[in-house]
Amino acid sequence: MMFLQFFIWGGWFVTLGSFLAANLHASGVQSALAYSTQSWGAIVAPVFVGLIADRHLNAERLLGIVHLIGAVLLFRLARAPSFGSFYPLLVGYMILYMPTLALVNTVAFRQMTEPSREFSSIRVWGTLGWIGAGLVISYGFAWDSTIALAEGQLHNTFTMCGVASFVLGAYSFTLPATPPAAGGAARSSLRRLFSLDAIGLLKEPNFLVFFGASILICIPLAFYYQNANQFLTEIQVANATGKQTLGQVSEVACMLLVPFCLIRLGMKATLLVGMGAWAVRYLLFAFGNAHEFLWMLLVGLALHGVCYDFFFVSGQIFTDDKAGATFKAAAQGLITMATYGVGMLIGFSVAGIVADDYVRAGIHDWRAIWLYPAAFAAVIFAAFALTFKNERLLDSGPLRPRSLRSRRN
Repeated sequence: MMFLQFFIWGGWFVTLGSFLAANLHASGVQSALAYSTQSWGAIVAPVFVGLIADRHLNAERLLGIVHLIGAVLLFRLARAPSFGSFYPLLVGYMILYMPTLALVNTVAFRQMTEPSREFSSIRVWGTLGWIGAGLVISYGFAWDSTIALAEGQLHNTFTMCGVASFVLGAYSFTLPATPPAAGGAARSSLRRLFSLDAIGLLKEPNFLVFFGASILICIPLAFYYQNANQFLTEIQVANATGKQTLGQVSEVACMLLVPFCLIRLGMKATLLVGMGAWAVRYLLFAFGNAHEFLWMLLVGLALHGVCYDFFFVSGQIFTDDKAGATFKAAAQGLITMATYGVGMLIGFSVAGIVADDYVRAGIHDWRAIWLYPAAFAAVIFAAFALTFKNERLLDSGPLRPRSLRSRRN
């Protein structure tokens, strides 16, 4: 289930920018609109799950229905002749897909006796699915090669993902029954659906600083999602999509380092490592190339694990610690809506405008483009370093995130 769930997403999302430019001749602003469908899906997701899965329908059945409908939409996306016909299909697909991220977690958690121990070994298959999709695209079919791009072969990624979505949709009906939890209807109030129960956390200065930084750091993050594959293919890096899987490989490795860093360095330093890595990676992109400085691009790609895990995963732990027992889910929902919702919407818009400002005769000035998120990440890093007060997490047993306790320095 996890492998197919993320194979589907990674199979078209990574190459979307290259597809839009090569097949539909989309502008940077149009690419931003396409990528921002992820944000609209993230905003709708808690309402979708809360009103349907929490009240009326088994999670595994809803998962199956959504992925079967999603398969039809993906097949139609593969054949869209223009951006005008492509965009509404993508909006519909992402509004359906993003809630499935919560549904697969619901199905998984409900079958576990010790989720804190068992979930990571299940969730890692999602990362392997994302990696697998990238390797198939680059090394299996070479749809992202220079010749294939010129022939418009990237539309095949949507067909491939449509097949995977159909398989997962059918397979979902064989998963263990996951009915709505007792009292689900009562829990699905508007306050809970929109995570309003956690708003009070923003009264705490340190959490307010973290909350603001979480939104702002999504602007550099959006530059990566929207532009990285198109950048690599335009400068003719061979097997660009396959090479981008270095980011997911490093993500798995860095996940193991986060608990140790939180204990040894404290929350502030760990978050700063993640934020600083964004600035470094974009400088590497700005000055690297496909030849003698290819190593700079590869290091920049591998830094994805540091960027994501050290900030976002550590931030999830920080949020969980701040929320206490009562508002944990609401607090995580608040951060998710702020980052993948508001933050990414802003980020994709900015990335699209900057990309259009630095294109002449169809050729992008990638150095100038990448210097923008590098500078922005550096400013956020400095502001966060000056305003966030360190909080150290101490373990009281084996080194696991669930065993961490917080203590203000």
